[in-house]
Amino acid sequence: MYDKIGYKPMQIQAVPSKQEVEGRIKKLFETVNAQNSDWDAVFLVDKINQYYLTGTMQDGLFVLKKDGSYAYFARRSFERAKEEAIIDNIYPMGSYRDVLSVVGGDIHNILIETEIVTHGMLARLKKHFDIHNIGSVDRMIAKVRSVKSEFELLTMEESGRQHKYLFESIIPHLLKEGMNEAELSGLIYAEMVKLGYHGVSRFAMFQTEMILGQMGFGTNSLCASNFDGPGGMKGMHPAVPIIGDRNRTLKKGDLVFIDIGYGVNGYHTDRTQIYMFGANPADELVHIHKQCMDIQKKTAALLKPGNIPSEIYNEVMGELSPEFLQNFMGFGDRKVKFLGHGVGLQIDESPVIANGFNEPLVENIAIAIEPKKGVPNYGIVGVEDTYIVTKDGGKCITGGEKEIMVV
Repeated sequence: MYDKIGYKPMQIQAVPSKQEVEGRIKKLFETVNAQNSDWDAVFLVDKINQYYLTGTMQDGLFVLKKDGSYAYFARRSFERAKEEAIIDNIYPMGSYRDVLSVVGGDIHNILIETEIVTHGMLARLKKHFDIHNIGSVDRMIAKVRSVKSEFELLTMEESGRQHKYLFESIIPHLLKEGMNEAELSGLIYAEMVKLGYHGVSRFAMFQTEMILGQMGFGTNSLCASNFDGPGGMKGMHPAVPIIGDRNRTLKKGDLVFIDIGYGVNGYHTDRTQIYMFGANPADELVHIHKQCMDIQKKTAALLKPGNIPSEIYNEVMGELSPEFLQNFMGFGDRKVKFLGHGVGLQIDESPVIANGFNEPLVENIAIAIEPKKGVPNYGIVGVEDTYIVTKDGGKCITGGEKEIMVV
C-alpha cells in the first residue's frame, strides 16, 4: 500500500480464473486451425506466452496438439509450476525426451515462436521428434493476446490509475536542480515500487533491455538510441545505454522527457509526460506539443471496432504538413513509422497503428498512442497514453493528453 501521499490501490483479482485460461487455450486452438490445415502441434517456449496460457512463468514448454489436448512441461521449477499454475496437466521435464513420452511421437509439422526459438532449441527438439515442417505461430498468439478480457482490462485500468498518479502527483516533486538523469531514474523506480509497480517493463522485441523506459533532460532526449521509439536516450554508458546519463544534470529551463511503461500483476500501460523545469516553455514548444495532443485525440477517436490500423495511420499522417512532419515521430533521420502500438503483458504488442497492419480492430484491444516530435536545441515534446478500443472510440486509461507540466 502506498499511503505516503494518498493513493489507495484498488482491490483487483490477482490472477485469471481457470475458465478464462482454458478459454485462452481454446481460442489459440481455434485461431491456429483457422489459419493452418496441416499442423500437429504448437510448441511455446516464450515465458510470457507460457504465463498467458498456464498462470505460471517457468523454464518450460507448452504443447498444444491438433486434437485439442495440451500439456505444460516445467524444467525449473516444477514445484513452483504445480503451486502456481491454473491448468492441471503439468509435468516435470529434464529434457525434451520427457515431452515425447507424454505427447507421443506423432508430431511432424510444428508451429513455434520463430522470433525467439534458437537453433539450439530446434536441434534438441529434432533429437526427439521426427519434425518435417516448421511454421510460425507468432502472429496467431499475438492476435489472441491482443483482445483483453474483463480481468485483463481491470488490471490494466489499475495500472493506468497508478501510472497517472505517478506522473502527475509524484514525479513533479522529485525533480531537483543539479540532480542527474540516473539519480532521477532511481528515485522514480523506488516510488513506483511503493505505489504498486510490478518491477519490470517487458518488451517482445528481441534483445530489448529496459528498466523503466526512456528519459532525458534537454537535448539528451534527441540522442540516437537502439530502442524502436520516437524518443531518445543517452543512457549510462555505451555498454548500458539505458537508465540515464550520470553526467547530465537538471538545469532551469530544461525540458524533461519521461516515457515510462508501468505495470501491475504482469499487465502494462504506457504513458509519456513532458515537464519544463524552472521556467515556462517557449511558445514554439507549446504550439508543437498542442499539435501532438490534437493528433492523439484524432487517432484515439478512430480506435473503433472495424477500423483498420493502417488506414488510421495514413488518414492521420496524411493531414500533417510537410513542415510538421520534419522531426515528427523522432528526430532527423531517426524516425519510427507508427503512431501507436498494442499493450498488455508486454509493452510492444500487436496491433500497431502503422502500414502493414490490415486486420480490423476488435473491441477491447489496448493501444498506446504516442505522437511526439523532436525540437532542435530543446528535446522531445509530445504525448502518449494507453487506450481501449470501444464502439465510441478509444477509452483512455492513463489520464489523457496533458500539456507540458511546469515544475
